[in-house]
Amino acid sequence: MSNEVLLRAEGLRKSFGGVTAVNDVSFEIKRGEILGVIGPNGSGKTTLVNLISGFIKPDAGEVHFEGKKITGLPPHKIANLGLARTFQIPRPYHLPSYKNLIVPLRSPRARRSSWGKLGDRFSLAIDLLEEVGFERDAYVPYKIASSLPEGYLKRLELARCLSLRPELIIADEILSGLSMAEMATMTPLVEKLQMQGMTIIMIEHRLRELFSLCSRVIVMNFGVKIAEGVPEEVMATKKVKEAYLGKEIKE
Repeated sequence: MSNEVLLRAEGLRKSFGGVTAVNDVSFEIKRGEILGVIGPNGSGKTTLVNLISGFIKPDAGEVHFEGKKITGLPPHKIANLGLARTFQIPRPYHLPSYKNLIVPLRSPRARRSSWGKLGDRFSLAIDLLEEVGFERDAYVPYKIASSLPEGYLKRLELARCLSLRPELIIADEILSGLSMAEMATMTPLVEKLQMQGMTIIMIEHRLRELFSLCSRVIVMNFGVKIAEGVPEEVMATKKVKEAYLGKEIKE
């Protein structure tokens, strides 16, 4: 991990009607870091992701990526800059799994990268799926994506991100819904991506597995960032205990 700040969010705020989903949230992530974002259901985690990735516009605040202000840019332009994301609920095209990668492989960013020099995009799509755990010899990459079990759908989401050759991936609950066997192969995959220089923001409820991967977390509750730091230290604070367990907490 370097000391270079890859992404910085400053004072992000978003309200829907009378409900403030994200309230004055600021944080930064350094290149090569895995940052965890945690909090109870409804704490504003996914809204925060949508603000960063351009799916909704903030009422206030700014996001800077690689030193460039990206606040208000549409999602496809943000992705073209190198910021990709997965989704909690995968909605693949009703096509063979490998063909789900053809659209991102034809994106301007993919064409600018070395992907554009490697020839057949269909073969490249199969290679990318194999890299995230699809068994080439079992013909899983050729199955209709919508028929795949949850574990493969999460891997397909990750492969679609990787096809863009991103600098940063936002993984929105990439571990949720996985069996213990699937978890045993997914966590080493995330570690491998970091070793290759990838920067990752992970929004997760699977805290044990998340804490084995990240060195720093931020905790949200009712749209507010209530804590930030080393996972074990953050989870020991009164505010975080109250957010997860209720206010009847005694030190």
